[in-house]
Amino acid sequence: MIKRLFDVDPWRVKSTKLDRTDKRLQESLTAIGNGYMGMRGNFEEGYSGDSHIGTYLAGVWYPDKTRVGWWKNGYPEYFGKVINATNFIPVELMVNDHKVDLAIDEVKDYEIELDMKTGILKRAYTWINGQQEVRFTFKRYVSVALKELAVIEVTAEVLKGNATIVFTPKMDGNMVNEDSNYDEKFWLEMNRISGKKSSLTTKTIENPFGVEQFTVTTMMENVAENYENRTYAEEFMQVEEKITYTLAAGEKVKVTKFVSVLTSRDVAPNDQLARATEILDQAIDLGEEEIEAQHIAVWQERWHKADVVIKGDAESQQGIRFNIFQLFSTYYGEDNRLNIGPKGFTGEKYGGATYWDTEAFILPMYLSVADDSVSEQLLTYRHNQLSGAFHNAKQQGLQGALYPMVTFNGIESHNEWEITFEEIHRNSTIAYAIYNYTNYTGDETFLSTKGIEMLVAISRFWADRVHYSKRNDQYMIHGVTGPNEYENNINNNWYTNTMAAWTLRYTLESLMKVSSIVVNELHVTADEQKKWKNIVQKMYYPHDKDLNVFVQHDTFLDKELLTTDDLNPTERPINQNWSWDKILRSCYIKQADVLQGIYYLNNEYTLEEKEANFDFYEPMTVHESSLSASIHAILAAELGKTEKAVEFYARTARLDLDNYNNDTEDGLHITSMSGGWLAIVQGFAGMRTFDNTLTFKPFCPENWTEYSFMIKYRGRLLHIAVTQEAVSVRLQEGAPIELTLYDQKMLLTDVVKCPIHHS
Repeated sequence: MIKRLFDVDPWRVKSTKLDRTDKRLQESLTAIGNGYMGMRGNFEEGYSGDSHIGTYLAGVWYPDKTRVGWWKNGYPEYFGKVINATNFIPVELMVNDHKVDLAIDEVKDYEIELDMKTGILKRAYTWINGQQEVRFTFKRYVSVALKELAVIEVTAEVLKGNATIVFTPKMDGNMVNEDSNYDEKFWLEMNRISGKKSSLTTKTIENPFGVEQFTVTTMMENVAENYENRTYAEEFMQVEEKITYTLAAGEKVKVTKFVSVLTSRDVAPNDQLARATEILDQAIDLGEEEIEAQHIAVWQERWHKADVVIKGDAESQQGIRFNIFQLFSTYYGEDNRLNIGPKGFTGEKYGGATYWDTEAFILPMYLSVADDSVSEQLLTYRHNQLSGAFHNAKQQGLQGALYPMVTFNGIESHNEWEITFEEIHRNSTIAYAIYNYTNYTGDETFLSTKGIEMLVAISRFWADRVHYSKRNDQYMIHGVTGPNEYENNINNNWYTNTMAAWTLRYTLESLMKVSSIVVNELHVTADEQKKWKNIVQKMYYPHDKDLNVFVQHDTFLDKELLTTDDLNPTERPINQNWSWDKILRSCYIKQADVLQGIYYLNNEYTLEEKEANFDFYEPMTVHESSLSASIHAILAAELGKTEKAVEFYARTARLDLDNYNNDTEDGLHITSMSGGWLAIVQGFAGMRTFDNTLTFKPFCPENWTEYSFMIKYRGRLLHIAVTQEAVSVRLQEGAPIELTLYDQKMLLTDVVKCPIHHS
């Protein structure tokens, strides 16, 4: 049964209930960020109850020593992890010598609201102590207009009685990771200054792996008027200021805390204090209203391109906007040294590193809702780390490049063998991302420069990783884990084999498009290309004629083939109730595996093949990955299984808002948050783009009256609106374009409308 922490609202995550039992869940769901920094929805005034205080800085991490029971050749030396940085949001409150603490204090008229349209988090409540009442309000945001700036505003209004109120803005560097080994601390104090502009400079501890140490300076200036007293203090890893007011009933005061955060990724340590000072001076000169207006204006522009409007279903509307908001809060392409971690700025699980999730699930959305440069930045990030991919392959004794499963810098930093060294299918997704970008934009510039270098390196890995079976006269790939992580060390995973061969094929096709000079520079010989062609022609693909399905791997059909209906509900999720041994022996599938390949290469399979495989594998899928529902929603929609498509959409769109997996308190599932958008646009609206043709086959869910969205496509901006009766496609910007609507080609010059076609 779903326990909903927040009200359903189209633009807000809001509540009038202070829920002390699910405080961590509240913190995750009200997290904010700006692509440079972010934090969980912790309380400014502090909270003595259970809480996970977390502030994170993009690209700032630490290589923690890998701890394994039995070391094996090829293991990564370290596990990369995002580290909890200086907590700069605190503004502690004292009322007549009583510290305000919502874990124990009596309050009324409580409100909390994350405004997704503006990226501003607000809270308010009336604090009660005997006959005394004080109304506190809080507002904070991290600016998307000036990325190094955060603004925290606290207001106090005395409603009853007289009150001496002390505001204590502070910055606390005594932070640890919840997943650290033996409460290890990752920060050293380098400098601290207390005064009008208090600052704290910290540096990550040394490491034995040659990974750079990061230096971070955090500076605050607090704007307050007509105070009674103001003092400054400091101690190890902490600076603070006390601002005192004596107020009578009806009087109101405000303290605004401006914070600038600089890291050595962008500013040399010796220059950080001066630059932080400049940022604060600039912000204060502009004034709080103008700074906030600039911040809101950037969010308005983002929403103009990316908003999905749903009428008739408020839950779905809130879900899709929440997902888009959190994705854009995590990444908007400003820095090609950055990528999108599974938890973003909302938690520490999964180490905050880069996974294949980005290329598989997020890039397709960003191609449509953001400038082309944003998607190109994601590809450039991988090109920048090509040397690390060469290193990873060499560690396994293989040629070419193996892109990492988990990384910050291109070097593999995950310590689970069955994932790090067997889940090598991620290498093909990097290649597919190059294809996806090129196919969607129609721009072959990246492909013919950086992309072809990556494709050749990845292809060389696959050509070395496959082996030739003389008995079968076929190429095979043994010892892998496919996208279904509930099977390890299997042979001939259909998806892995299929995508490896596809990568070789795409690389060969791409080599024909680039100049012979580039081919020679990459030392691609005729013999090497001949070998790749031979592998493509003789790749082994498990298939069962009787079932007419692609077999997930060689021995999958030897398992006891059950469906999820055979599971006792008390045993679900199985990853929390079964031993790993039992899971590996079962037929149950964590997420799309064969179906992931059918999704990628959608134009290469018949509708009959898609349906046979969907009907076979979906009933065995437990969807215990946040990445699972979207792929199933898209394929279900294509197959006319509209009820299933809508069911899967609801799961992916409200995965965190409704805490489906009972794990959102650890942080949000950021890299699956494109799933709702994909389910609507590629699923319900049936958008595809193959062979230079943009295609739509829309339907409208029964409980929706209408939905609409915009996409960027090859220099155009299109608006698509779908009702129960009709679909319209309008050319908002750009030159006329030919598209296909329900298999009918047409030239779009302004707007086209047609009735909904029912399957």
